Amino acid sequence: MSKLTDVPKRILIGRALRSDKLGETLLPKRIALPVFASDPLSSVAYAPGEVLLVLSVAGLSAYHFSPWIALAVVVLMFTVVASYRQNVHAYPSGGGDYEVATTNLGPKAGLTVASALLVDYVLTVAVSISSGIENLGSAVPFVVEHKVASAIAVIVLLTLMNLRGVKESGGLFAIPTYVFVFGVFVMIIWGAWRGIVLDETMAAPTADFEIKPEHQGLAGFALLFLLLRAFSSGCAALTGVEAISNGVPAFRKPKAKNAATTLALMGGLAVVMFCGIIFLAMATDVRMAEKPAQDLLHNGVPVGPEYVQDPVISQVAAAVFGENTFFFVLLAAATALVLFLAANTAYNGFPLLGSILAQDRYLPRQLHTRGDRLAFSNGIVLLAGAAALLVWIYGADSTRLIQLYIVGVFVSFTLSQIGMVRHWNRHLRTERVQAKRRHMIRSRAINAFGAFFTGLVLVVVLATKFTHGAWVALLGMVIFFVTMTAIRRHYDSVAAEIAAAEERPDEYVRPSRVRSVVLVSKLHKPTLRALAYAKLLHASELEALTVNVDPAETKALKEEWERRGINVPLKILDSPYREITRPVIEYVKNLRQESPRDAVSIYIPEYVVGHWYEHLLHNQSALRLKGRLLFTPGVMVTSVPYQLQSSEAAKLRARKRQEWNAPGSVRRGPVEKGQRESAGKNG
Repeated sequence: MSKLTDVPKRILIGRALRSDKLGETLLPKRIALPVFASDPLSSVAYAPGEVLLVLSVAGLSAYHFSPWIALAVVVLMFTVVASYRQNVHAYPSGGGDYEVATTNLGPKAGLTVASALLVDYVLTVAVSISSGIENLGSAVPFVVEHKVASAIAVIVLLTLMNLRGVKESGGLFAIPTYVFVFGVFVMIIWGAWRGIVLDETMAAPTADFEIKPEHQGLAGFALLFLLLRAFSSGCAALTGVEAISNGVPAFRKPKAKNAATTLALMGGLAVVMFCGIIFLAMATDVRMAEKPAQDLLHNGVPVGPEYVQDPVISQVAAAVFGENTFFFVLLAAATALVLFLAANTAYNGFPLLGSILAQDRYLPRQLHTRGDRLAFSNGIVLLAGAAALLVWIYGADSTRLIQLYIVGVFVSFTLSQIGMVRHWNRHLRTERVQAKRRHMIRSRAINAFGAFFTGLVLVVVLATKFTHGAWVALLGMVIFFVTMTAIRRHYDSVAAEIAAAEERPDEYVRPSRVRSVVLVSKLHKPTLRALAYAKLLHASELEALTVNVDPAETKALKEEWERRGINVPLKILDSPYREITRPVIEYVKNLRQESPRDAVSIYIPEYVVGHWYEHLLHNQSALRLKGRLLFTPGVMVTSVPYQLQSSEAAKLRARKRQEWNAPGSVRRGPVEKGQRESAGKNG
């Protein structure tokens, strides 16, 4: 079975890597950018559309506010990027928002941030993949007909790619991400050249449409609320910014400097792409509506339910390049693919954060260990399972899923930046060098402005999206918070209970006697081996114990025992209800009650078999007994194995497997001098 599972495992995720090869898996900046920034870079494919969709509620006249909203998003983006560059340098261990909040605001604030980030990472995978499936479905009807199955299949594929390690997955994801960025920049430059230099008129496919406003003539507070809602929707462009600060350990040295550079590069690219698409959308007269079937009018008539509303980026590409041209198709394909790959930001952020939380005993310790490829495999699988469950529950509908989005990331933004303000306040109290104080004051101002801005967005998001599904994200955060608190409480209680005291407690006192009991069912070779082993250990008392389930078999066992002259007393327990486990447990407990200072050592003969299905036919009573005896204080359980012929055959198969190399398990190349000398000596 091991051989059969090893082949596909090595084919799918590659050969196992030694722990000392961890440095080879670290990322250079050119690979780290698509690995950690694919989410914020790909969000420009839908963030401009979210702004226009909200503004369309007030009709076409509200579109002239979109450049100002884009400017506000840019200011926030630069503020958040500048703030996170401070985070990266101040906290390079990879804890990111969680470490900042825990250190400066306390464990509860840190756990709140961690809960928000974990929820947001799961939603990133669900939203990105569902959105990509919907984009792909416009060209491939089969995908739309099987949305959930297709989305889960993509999740499985991304999971396998990430299990191969962040360096290999980054290499796979780099090409489509850079093609997408290249395509958007070509579109912006060519569109600006045509519009400004050549003075050509570019029209989007919806340029002739009209928008029927749901609320006409908005003013005062209602207009302000609409603009804030549009701004908060446009802030989808900021999702994933925090992933770099959480993933600093995955960068090559100097880690903090490389992470900060990647963060600045990501911010610059995202801002240019976001603003360029917004301004081209205005120049090409793109029309969007939250309810296109009834609110988009063509020649005064609603377009109807058959109309499919294309994303803003597709409409702008059609206006700039022309429909079905090479660059239009290239950008459309890259957009659909990069939306899938946007989930990779979460695949790198979630396992890293999970590892840190596990190290702090807030999550199971298994999440802190690295897999065959030195990736945090357990965290990757957990993320994939949670995202697949969410996709299945919501039917891979991005419109429903996106209502849950953004809440978690702005909770972490706000608390993190408040924490950084306290960080600078604490250092300013002790710093006396004026140049460093000026730097800290400037950094504190950036963080304070960011905390205010992101806090405002959080309030608006909660106010506008709570009844539309944001409450589910909040519920998920509460569940994570409560679960992690309970896990930490459990680990703390176990650690306190098993801690070795300085004085000599009862655990250090030697038992007054050791009473050994060998369990016997029949008199055969395994029983004789167990008896011989028990005698070898020279216990104070030694006896054999059997349960009388079948009187005829018990009588035969007793006669055989006496005939062989075995000098170990045989104790027979009656069992009128034909139970085996209960009489043994009660007998052992009675021994403990009679002499609490005595230790009781139980010896259980067991068969060692060579096939998995043979385990179903043997040792079941022994397993049940061991499971029950583990909960009995003062009782030690020893398995005495007896190897059957099938186990010997299994041993030979194992030896052959050691001599057999799975695909990808052999590293070919020149042999080092030290290795040649060692091989010569061994030969």
